[in-house]
Amino acid sequence: MQVVSAQRCEFVEVFTGLRPCQFQRLVKAVHRAGGQALDPGRPGRPWSLSLEDRVLLVAMSCRTNLSMPQLAPLFGISTAAVGRIVQRHGPLLALAPAKRRPGSGDVLVVDGTLVPTRDRSVAASSNHNDCMAFADSGIKTACGKATVIADGGYQGTGLLIPHRRKAGQKQLERWKEERNASLRRVRARVEHVFARMKNWKILRDCMLKGDGVHWATSGVPHMHNLALTG
Repeated sequence: MQVVSAQRCEFVEVFTGLRPCQFQRLVKAVHRAGGQALDPGRPGRPWSLSLEDRVLLVAMSCRTNLSMPQLAPLFGISTAAVGRIVQRHGPLLALAPAKRRPGSGDVLVVDGTLVPTRDRSVAASSNHNDCMAFADSGIKTACGKATVIADGGYQGTGLLIPHRRKAGQKQLERWKEERNASLRRVRARVEHVFARMKNWKILRDCMLKGDGVHWATSGVPHMHNLALTG
């Protein structure tokens, strides 16, 4: 017996944080990305749920971070079927990469946030700081020639970071304090985004394995943007 269905609008909004119209935009994006096709590993066998319900299941997983055994009875399917749906459709929810590379006239804001994961094979070591993540993740290359603003954790990267007092210096010059205040206002935008994105609880404790963390951190911004734009 299926308890949760995308046909009931109240379930969509409660379990995904998206209004029905926003959810339908997400369904259309998944459809265009190939969500309607059969699972390549199971040729000839139709999905046990409609595309709308499959998208709802994945979005609900990201929003609530319920385990697969917990999701299965809500959708009236097996735990294995939940796993196949999440594995197949998770990547289809991902935010499309930007088509235009940043230019010298662009200003970008860089920051990092902790996403705990149960899969230690993809987790970074405890000494993997912001500077290392900036380079190793490919973000440094992707920023191109743009001006990049960051916090003090990115010292030595060449990014635009706040001024610091020197040893024995009691306070900064006034112009430096004013500049730091301006940078804080700009950097606050990305910090607020991270805070809102973590309403999707999968980013607080990701139980997915392998590429699951990557697809979760790509899919959540997609749903976050839909929730913002309406």
